[in-house]
Amino acid sequence: MNLDDLLLRDYMPVPTLRRPLTHVPRASTPAVDVHNHLGRWLGGGDWLIPDVPALLDLMDEVGVRTIVNLDGRWGAELDANIARYDPARFPTFCHLDWSLLRGTDPTGALIAGLRRSRDAGARGVKVWKDLGLSVTDASGARVLPDDPRLRDVFAAAGELGLPVLIHTADPIAFFAPLDNRNERLEELAENPSWWFGAPGHPTFDRLMQALENVVAAAPGTTFIGAHVGCAAEDLGWVDGMLTRYPNFHVDLGGRLAELGRQPRATRRLILKHPDRVLFGSDAFPPTRSAYEVYWRFLETEDECFPYAPGSRVPPQGRWDISAIGLPPEVLAQVYAGNARRLLNLAGGTASALQPAHR
Repeated sequence: MNLDDLLLRDYMPVPTLRRPLTHVPRASTPAVDVHNHLGRWLGGGDWLIPDVPALLDLMDEVGVRTIVNLDGRWGAELDANIARYDPARFPTFCHLDWSLLRGTDPTGALIAGLRRSRDAGARGVKVWKDLGLSVTDASGARVLPDDPRLRDVFAAAGELGLPVLIHTADPIAFFAPLDNRNERLEELAENPSWWFGAPGHPTFDRLMQALENVVAAAPGTTFIGAHVGCAAEDLGWVDGMLTRYPNFHVDLGGRLAELGRQPRATRRLILKHPDRVLFGSDAFPPTRSAYEVYWRFLETEDECFPYAPGSRVPPQGRWDISAIGLPPEVLAQVYAGNARRLLNLAGGTASALQPAHR
């Protein structure tokens, strides 16, 4: 073969390591998936879960007691999500209606909206990355998470008993130059709207500073930093946030690729903060294979295995991952104990994994 004729898209190296084919079909203890999407918001108007009983069957089979639905939005959409998904298995988080920033009293209107959502049955608040990247006010100015108009809003969430699961920024590579040095180039080529490196966007570091400012300004509010504190590539920064702010927590959703290529650092982080890390998958719609790779990552000591089995090209980077083999007592906290405490969920037991009334 003439290597000069080989295109990158055609290069599919297969590791020659002879590795154990470990299969972990079920979580070792009933799990709470705190980061998932079940609604219509990301589905173009269609429910991401067309068959709820089938999802319940899958959950019972793989050992997931509860899935947090982050797609409640507000008003009628929140009502529809709560009506569709049994709150005992699917607590729903609301969103904030950022269009209220264009009104005469944005702070008051947003707090009133939070109160209405709480009264309607929302169990928490999801803040998405559009705050900081695309949300604007009446003047057309971009609004960052630490905007002074939002300080009392985040404080009010705590007063209302609503934890805030916040996704700020995106992977660091999404803010880097779009050139031959960008390790997520293939992913960004497939999804060009995910690139935020053009002039006019805030930098990754500015957004992380905004996140820290938000957490520091509302010590009475429980924050869960989505995707490993929004900085899975910088676990030193995440460790600093967890050390400085007792109201800050992180979920593991959607970042196996990053965590699995730094397994020792990931294990150290979790063992240092076992009460602050929550399991989340961000695999929507949920699948057996998506959960099984998480169980394998968290429970075994396997090395060099795919984080996205079945993918022709790994979606977040051309590498394999290694597992972290957490101790059973820490697994119990990460899988469910921390989420039950923060979200005030009923305890999960083996018997609780029997099918719920449909």
